[in-house]
Order: sequence, then C-alpha cells, then structure tokens
Amino acid sequence: MSNSHLTPTLAAMHLEQQAIAIEKMVIGVHPEQARWKPTPDDWSILEVINHLYDEERDDFRQRFDLTLHHPDQEWPPIHPSQWAVERRYNEREFAPSIQAWLAERSTSVRWLRSLGEVDLTSARRHPQFGSMTAGELLAAWVAHDRLHIRQLNELGYLYWRNVEAYPWDPGYAGDW
Repeated sequence: MSNSHLTPTLAAMHLEQQAIAIEKMVIGVHPEQARWKPTPDDWSILEVINHLYDEERDDFRQRFDLTLHHPDQEWPPIHPSQWAVERRYNEREFAPSIQAWLAERSTSVRWLRSLGEVDLTSARRHPQFGSMTAGELLAAWVAHDRLHIRQLNELGYLYWRNVEAYPWDPGYAGDW
C-alpha cells in the first residue's frame, strides 16, 4: 500500500464534500418523505441520517483513533442495524437529526485535519474482518458515505416513482 494517496487530510476533504452532497440531497425532504420506507424492512431517509450520526460518533472516528493511538485497546461494541430500532431513528425529528450529524461530521473533519502524518499500517484484530489497518478503516469511512449516498438517491427515486409521480410511469427516463 506504499503507493496509496490516502491520508487523514484527503479523507477529511472527501468526508466534508460528501456531507455537503448528503445535506443537499435531503434539504427539501418533508417529514412524511423522511419517514417513508419502500418496504417495512428498508430504512427511511431519517433512519439513514441517524445511522450516519451514530456511525460518525460511535464507530469510524472512535475506532480510527483507537487503531492509531491505542491498537491494543478493545473497540466498544456497535450494533448499527439494531440501533435503528432500539434508538428509534424513525421517530426522531428530521431537521435536528441532520444538524446533529453535520456537527459530528464537522468535528471529525477538524480532528482528521489535525492529525498530520500517521501510520496507516497500524493494525488491530477485528473479530469478523481479521487484521484491520488504520488505512483500511479510513478508506471504509469514506466509502461508507458513498454507499449511503447511493441509498439516499434510491430512496428519493422510489418515493418519486411510488408516491409523488404515481400513477404516472417515469419509465421514459430510463431503467433504474
């Protein structure tokens, strides 16, 4: 991985840009749409935003810090899929949820930019993924946003197709 361009500063730039993109994607969403789910097993936009908040605070930033600075210390357990129900994501207020996530993201970006040069080969053992380096964790942090940008885009499309445009078929636009 010596040819990698990844640094905490580069990751911070991507995380900051992705926060802007996510905020723009959800800024005009009304509460009904924020709570809407295509199926009972799918997440709503509100659940995605609250998941991003908890992942920012309780997963990526914390685990990246521990991997860099305390690789022998155990990571606190996380349960993202359970948290959506246990923490009642879909019952929360939408605008404050967005603002809480953006505040956590801002904290992460500032912290990442303050790190300077770090050893991204620092590793620890993950029970599911085996040996995990700080670089892999940092790469996953940025990728995690991109996966949820795709999810938010799909939720927006499905809401448009199934609720707002219905009964009109938007198929002329192309295949999803």
